[in-house]
Formats: sequence, structure tokens, C-alpha cells
Amino acid sequence: MNKEQMQRVFDKIKEYHKIVIFRHKRPDGDAVGSTKGLAGILRLTYPEKEIYIINNDYSDFTRFLGEEDGARPDEFYADALAIVIDTATVERISNPKCELCRELVKIDHLDRNPYGDVSWVEEEKSSACEMIADFYMAFADELKIDSEAATCIYAGMVTDSGRFRFRSVTGDTLRAAAALLDVGIDTDTLYANLYMKDYHTMKFQAHVFKKMKITQNGVVYLYVDKAMQKKFKLTSEQASASVSYMESIKDCLIWMAFIDNPDGSIRVRLRSRFVTVSELAERYHGGGHACAAGATVYSVAEMK
Repeated sequence: MNKEQMQRVFDKIKEYHKIVIFRHKRPDGDAVGSTKGLAGILRLTYPEKEIYIINNDYSDFTRFLGEEDGARPDEFYADALAIVIDTATVERISNPKCELCRELVKIDHLDRNPYGDVSWVEEEKSSACEMIADFYMAFADELKIDSEAATCIYAGMVTDSGRFRFRSVTGDTLRAAAALLDVGIDTDTLYANLYMKDYHTMKFQAHVFKKMKITQNGVVYLYVDKAMQKKFKLTSEQASASVSYMESIKDCLIWMAFIDNPDGSIRVRLRSRFVTVSELAERYHGGGHACAAGATVYSVAEMK
């Protein structure tokens, strides 16, 4: 835990009356959970402050955690502090208007591209949500939290750590999760929202098992083209979730899904055990964690 960097972030939060919280494009559970969790903590602790979460896209997968705030004109940001969470590079920030804020704080567990006036980065952490949990625990004598904020943070920890299975999970991770559970989290409802699947999704999952392919070197892959998306009435998120269906194949250390985007590009989701895939993603307009990364290609030839 980097208490010095954490203190600098806390000092900036105390300094500003208006705070706007941002995250990355195509948000996952960690991005949504960390932003909503921090916003919840700050709204409870400082009811006199203006705390907003403003981004240009959202996630149906995490919509049960609540909505974000609506768009604001450019002049709204001029006197605000921007806090960008779980976003390694400026290009991935969902709402570029963060640059209009007076100052910018970066909180992340990746440090691919340093930016911001104040930066708190801890690459050994399992998730940005674990960092927000650490932030609350470090200043628990001053900060307030409730079950709603704790649930958001815990949801991000669960999803970004593969339900606490990934190598990034430590004793500190589990101690932070325990502290959140002590606040009061309805885990039955949370896990139902995160992992229950509807009938059409299950039919699609069965189709994935028929269509996935494997290379001679044991890389499993799937191409979710526009025709497949139309057949199963898939949202972008449902199509992207297909990568997780291939994770348990014995002797296969890398699995990947290619998903057609409406603009003609192809989204790539890479996952692995033991093998680092983030460097490959960085060669194709992307990046991410060592064993969980994303990229974009612009033709079937590039996909191959």
C-alpha cells in the first residue's frame, strides 16, 4: 500500500468542492465498481460537495449497480477535480472532457502511460477496486461507507480477480474483501446479477463450443461475426463475454475471441494462464494485464 501517493489523492479530494469521476471505455466490473464505490464514499463523507460520474458509454452487465450522471457542457468542468480510475492510457478514457478539469488524478493498477497532476498506481494490486477498498481502510477514521458503496467495490474485486482465483490475489486482497463484507453485502443478490444467464445466452454458449477452433500450438479462438451476433441477438457485451466460455480447456494456455464491431473494426479479447499476452495486445492497438488484455484489428487478414 503506497500511503504517500494515497495521501496526495486524499489531499486533492479535500481541496475541491466539485469532483468528477471517470473510467475507461467499454467498462468492466472493476471500472464501474471503483468509480461508483469511490463516489458513494465521497458523497456520504462530504454531503456538501458535488460528486459526479460522467462517461460516454456504460455497461449492461453492471447496470444493476445503478446509473451514472448525464452529460454536462464544457464549462461545467472548469472548476472541477477529475479522478480517472482503472484507465492506463489517456486514449482509453471514456469521457475526454476530463481534460477540461482544473486538475486530474489518476488511480490505477496499471502504469502503461503516466498522466495526471497526481498519480496513485500500484501494479501489484488485483484491481482498482482493491485500491479503493485500501483507500477507505487507510482513512476509515474520516471516510464513511455504506452497503451500496461496499457492494460496488466488492463486485469489481470479484470480477477483476476471477472470483479471487488470479495470481494477483494476495492476503491483502482477501482482507480488503473481508472489510467490505463486514459493512454488509447481499452476496446472493450480487452473484445472481453477475453470473445468472438468460436462455438465449445459454444457447449462444452452446454454439460457441461448436464453433471454437484450436491451433496446432493449443491456442483456442472464436470469431463472433455479425451474422452470429444477429442470429443470437447479442449485445456487444454478450458477444465479448464469449471469451470466458473457452477458459477451461485442458492443455490450452491462451484463448481469444474476435468480435465484429459496427464500425467495421474487430475487437480482440485475449486471456491466458501463465503466459503473458499483454505485449501482443500492445502491438495491435491495445493492452491490458499480463493474462487479460484487449486489442483491435481492422481486417480478417490482420485477425489471422
